[in-house]
Amino acid sequence: MAEKQTKYIFVTGGVLSGLGKGITAASIGAVLKARGLSVNIQKCDPYLNVDAGTLNPSEHGETFVTFDGRETDLDLGHYERFLGTELKKTSALMNGQVMQGVIDAERRGDFLGKTVQMVPHVTDAIQDYIEQAGKGYDIHLVEIGGTVGDYEGLAFIEAIREFADRVGHENCLYAHLVYVPYLGASSEFKTKPSQNAVRQLRSVGITPDLLVVRSESPPPTSIKDKLSLFSGIEKDGIVLLPNADSVYEIPLKVAAEKVDTYVARKLKLPEKQADMSQWQSLVDKINAKNTQQVDVGVVAKYLDNDDTYISVVEALKSAAWHQSVELNIHWVDAEKIEEEGVDLLKQYDGIVVPGGFGSRGIEGKIAAAEYAMDKDIPYLGLCLGMQVATIAYARRILDGSVNTEEIDPNCDHPVISLMADQQQVKKKGGTMRLGNYPCQLKKGSLAQKLYDKELVNERHRHRFEFNNAYRKQLTEAGFVPSGTAPDDSLVEIIEIPDHPYFIASQFHPEFTSQPNSPHPLFSGLITAVKN
Repeated sequence: MAEKQTKYIFVTGGVLSGLGKGITAASIGAVLKARGLSVNIQKCDPYLNVDAGTLNPSEHGETFVTFDGRETDLDLGHYERFLGTELKKTSALMNGQVMQGVIDAERRGDFLGKTVQMVPHVTDAIQDYIEQAGKGYDIHLVEIGGTVGDYEGLAFIEAIREFADRVGHENCLYAHLVYVPYLGASSEFKTKPSQNAVRQLRSVGITPDLLVVRSESPPPTSIKDKLSLFSGIEKDGIVLLPNADSVYEIPLKVAAEKVDTYVARKLKLPEKQADMSQWQSLVDKINAKNTQQVDVGVVAKYLDNDDTYISVVEALKSAAWHQSVELNIHWVDAEKIEEEGVDLLKQYDGIVVPGGFGSRGIEGKIAAAEYAMDKDIPYLGLCLGMQVATIAYARRILDGSVNTEEIDPNCDHPVISLMADQQQVKKKGGTMRLGNYPCQLKKGSLAQKLYDKELVNERHRHRFEFNNAYRKQLTEAGFVPSGTAPDDSLVEIIEIPDHPYFIASQFHPEFTSQPNSPHPLFSGLITAVKN
C-alpha cells in the first residue's frame, strides 16, 4: 500500500516579529483538524541553540516540554492546546540541532570528502527533519521562526523553497504573515510594509499562496483589493486577522474567513465542512459574564516577560472558564515578599507557586507556602512550588537549617536533594529529568480524588527531588506524599491534610492542561478558591 502523501503548509512572517505566527499556524491547524484531517505541526527556530532548555525565560518566555522529553519554544504549548494532541520531539527543530547533525555527519565521513556547504548540505538536513516529522499525517504545518530577511533564518527559507521540488509543488502551500499599521495622523491603514514584505519573500524564490494580514484594529475589507493588486495573491487568499479579545477566537475567525476552504482547494483536499462547535462553545464560556470573581496570586521570579508562565496562566484560565468564575491573576514578586513580608498575599483567595531555578526569590516562595499553610489559603505548587512547600513544612518540625541542596548544599537538613542519576551530570543542556513519567496516586488522597484514577503520566523538568531520607519523619508529622513513582523511589505529589486545598507536584501539570479539558490540579484549586 502506497504511503499517504502529506500536504505541507509553511508559515513565515514579514514586517516585524511578534505577529503571532504560532497562534496563526495553530489556528489553521485547528480548523483543518475540525474538517476531519490528521494534522501535525512543527516549529523551526533559527537560533543556534540545540534546544530551548538553556534560553533565559525572561527574554524568550516559557520553556515547554514535550511528552518524550524535548525542551522547546513556548509555541509548542500553543500548538498542543489548539490541536488537542501531544506533539513529539520532532515538532521542535532549532538551528543548533541542524548544524550539530551536519558537523557530526562530516566527522563520520558521510559526505565522502565533499566540501560541506549551507546549500545543499544544511538545507537538505532541514528538509529531512521536516519530511520526517510530517510522515503519516494529512497536513503538516511548519512555522519558520523570526522574520524573513533575518541572517540566521536564510537557510530555513531556502530549505522550504527547495522542499516543493522534493515533494511536489502541488503538495506545498506558503502562508505569509504581514502587518498593516494604522496612522492616526492620516486616519488610514498603510499597506506598503506588507507589500514590501511579500516582495522580500519573492526575492528569495517563494511566492506566498496565502497572505495573513495582522492589525491592531479591523481594517476595511477594501484593503484586500489593494494587497491583491500589489502582491499578486488572489483575493480569496488574503485573510484579515485583527487583534482578538482571546486567542481562542482566532480559529473561529480563520474559519469565518474560509481559510480552510481556500487551503483545501489549493492542496486538493477533500471537501468537508469544519465542525467548529467545540470552539464556539469554548469562546462562549470565555465571554460569559460571570458574577463570582476570584483573585489568585502567582508568586514568581521571572516577571520581565508576559510569556514566562504562559502555560500556567492558560491552565488557570481554562479551569475558571469551566467553572463559570471570573478569574483575576495577580503577579507577586517573590523578592518583594522577602523585603516587605507576606502581607502582600492578604488580598488573594488562592496562591500558586510555579517552577524556577536558582536562589533568587526562593525565601519569598517558601514564605508564601508557609503563609498558605497557616491561613488556610488554597495553594498549588508546581515543580519548585512543591519543593518550597516541602521546605516550609520541614522547617516546622526539624531543628537546624532546612533547605534544598540547590541553594544551600551545606544545610543541616537538605529535604530536597539532587537526584541520584544527576550526580555526575556536568552539561546543562537536555540533561534534566524530562518528559512523561508515571505517578502512582495514594488511595483516598486528595490527588487520587482529583484525578479519579490511581496511575497518571505527567511531564517533568527538574534535577532536584524530595529527599527520601526525610520521608518517614515528615510523614509521621502529618505530611502526605500522595503521589510517587510506581517503584516508590520518588515523591511526585505532596499534600497537607486538614487544609481546604494544599497540594503540590514535582511535575508540570500546566503542560497537559487543555482549554476544553482543564487539568485536575488546576480545577481543584479553582473549586477550592470558589468555595
